[in-house]
Amino acid sequence: MLVDTGATYSWVSRRTLEKLGVEPARRARFKTMGGEIVEREVGHVLVEYDNEEAPTTAVFAEDMDGNVFGLHGLESLGLEVDPTTHQVRKSQALLAL
Repeated sequence: MLVDTGATYSWVSRRTLEKLGVEPARRARFKTMGGEIVEREVGHVLVEYDNEEAPTTAVFAEDMDGNVFGLHGLESLGLEVDPTTHQVRKSQALLAL
């Protein structure tokens, strides 16, 4: 899955989330890069990376939406993207404030 630090939440196809048994928790409005406002259902999922698990929010993406792993999921797992190599890595430390 593509990591997108510009996306707050992860966007996962509705079919995939439904197959995993994820239930919508609410609807939310999102502004697209083109300035359009779209409304989508969101739910809560557990994500795993390198044998660590954390909760995050996932948007039920429709067919025309992209599928990306967003910033909330990265931060929940204590991860960041190295600006030089563009690789995902463990954060050195989490902000306390």
